Amino acid sequence: MKKVTAVLVAMVLFVALVSLGFAAGAVKGTIKSVDAKAGTVVFTADGGKDETLKADKAVDLGKVKAGDKVEITVDKGSVMSLKAAAKAAPKAAVGC
Repeated sequence: MKKVTAVLVAMVLFVALVSLGFAAGAVKGTIKSVDAKAGTVVFTADGGKDETLKADKAVDLGKVKAGDKVEITVDKGSVMSLKAAAKAAPKAAVGC
């Protein structure tokens, strides 16, 4: 019983931390789908699960499509800004 309680506590803490990440601001991930008419996006944070988010009226959903890597700013469950994620710098060659 103690193991079950410990696992449940760990899961609650993890969900709380992920929620704080969304509430705190910029999150990197992938756009799964865009519904410009409804003003929503399905977004998957890196290492997270799919979330359907309502976009603020100032956000231009025409600039993104499914599969795009983006960085979004979320406030109270609404996308406040959305931009292309910075690409990783190429690794330098190492050798003799």
